[in-house]
Amino acid sequence: IEAQPRLGYRLLSRPDRLLPEEVTFGLGTKYLGQVVIYYDEIESTNDVARRLAQQGAKEGTLVVAENQTQGKGRLGRHWVTPRGEALTFSFILRPQLLPQEAPRATLVSAVAVARALRALTGLEVKIKWPNDLLIEGKKIVGILTEMNSEIDRINYLVVGIGINVNMDPDVFPPDIRDRATSLRAQLQQPVSRLAVLQRSLEELEKCYESWKTGEFSELLREWRALSDTLGKTVRVNDLERVIEGLAEDIEEDGSLRLRLSDGMIHRVIAGDVLFG
Repeated sequence: IEAQPRLGYRLLSRPDRLLPEEVTFGLGTKYLGQVVIYYDEIESTNDVARRLAQQGAKEGTLVVAENQTQGKGRLGRHWVTPRGEALTFSFILRPQLLPQEAPRATLVSAVAVARALRALTGLEVKIKWPNDLLIEGKKIVGILTEMNSEIDRINYLVVGIGINVNMDPDVFPPDIRDRATSLRAQLQQPVSRLAVLQRSLEELEKCYESWKTGEFSELLREWRALSDTLGKTVRVNDLERVIEGLAEDIEEDGSLRLRLSDGMIHRVIAGDVLFG
């Protein structure tokens, strides 16, 4: 047994696997992660969670995989997830909210996972709009939210989260190697994926409940305090054009408010942020 500061105790001879009985044992949630669908290997946890949601799976159902072969990021990008080193999971939410509120799910999830990682590791985790978490400017977490809705209601949300836990930076593709990191690389020691998953689920449920009970403004204030985007001059690629301006604020609907060089205000609903 090895003691790890903030991360509890780790059995050195025990594989760090995310089996359902391991995930639910000691998990401090009421519903999030209490039903676990486990795969050793899968194309995408989001795809499976979406199918389960369509079949009526209840809120809080968790899909977790040791290895993803077709993990998805925003804009169809591939998410690199070596077996047993990354943490990839998706869960189903069924909020009784309007569809236009759905983008808030990504902001709420970012705050929750930032809380979890900061508490577990002591690292200064920051949020990059719209869906990444960074450490020292390098990506550590990606979040992908998908929605199924009617005109006036959300049928379900699927939130997929990928966390670089024990990955060696050398496994990242050359084009992102200098822009990505892992908890192990930052701490110079292995980290329990199970501990990260359980703490993340606990914070996610807390933040989700706060959102549903009308406390989104408080979560938004926390997002602003954790932001690595606000106050910087950025370029935003929204697939149609690249817009440059000062990232002034995040709006209640989750859009990014830019002040352009001519003083005009431009709001970006979705896009990629580039610094400098």
